[in-house]
Amino acid sequence: MGQKVNPTGFRLGITFDWKSRWYTNASDYSNKVLEDYKLRKYLKEKLANAGLVEIGIERSVKKIKIIISVSRPGVVIGRGGSNLEEVRQGVEKILNVSKLKKDKVHIDIQVSEVAEPNLSSKLVAERIAQQLITRYPHRRAVKQALERVMQAGAKGIKIQLSGRIGGAEIGRSEKYGQGSVPTQTLRANIDYYHEAARTRSGYVGIKVWIYKGEKEI
Repeated sequence: MGQKVNPTGFRLGITFDWKSRWYTNASDYSNKVLEDYKLRKYLKEKLANAGLVEIGIERSVKKIKIIISVSRPGVVIGRGGSNLEEVRQGVEKILNVSKLKKDKVHIDIQVSEVAEPNLSSKLVAERIAQQLITRYPHRRAVKQALERVMQAGAKGIKIQLSGRIGGAEIGRSEKYGQGSVPTQTLRANIDYYHEAARTRSGYVGIKVWIYKGEKEI
């Protein structure tokens, strides 16, 4: 059997950096991890229409910095920054930051725009999932995704579907690819994401690998 290694975890500390960057004592570690989980869950639900790609969390003694990468930053900011203020209030509620603590804890929320959404494996996987849920032909959906990603400038892409594809009685796996995806090369910049589409027949798992070129180690 092949060894299934997560491409992102395989390259952590070499090609990629951690998405949560902070240090704390062992006694407070579990609380911070739970806070990070709640923050990510809240932001994913709140910014579902903004094309959320990545959430970075940095902590220091008196500062919490949240870096949100989206394809549509205007949806996050809103008219006059109204939506961003709602997001800030939600974050303060999760972190339990009261009015008295605001002077001691500074929350910095930064919104960055993703230059090319078609090079994000998360957005590609979510788009395919939505198409499968609406009973769009899976081969056509995957073919369109392959073409869009390669036209955006990727060196290669690989897509795998697993489950009751097309409402089949027996589950199976199908792989599609274009270009090259060197999964065992540590310097390879591979964007990976997996998503589950809840169709009428059952779940269909979607895995997307996008190779963007090599990084200097």
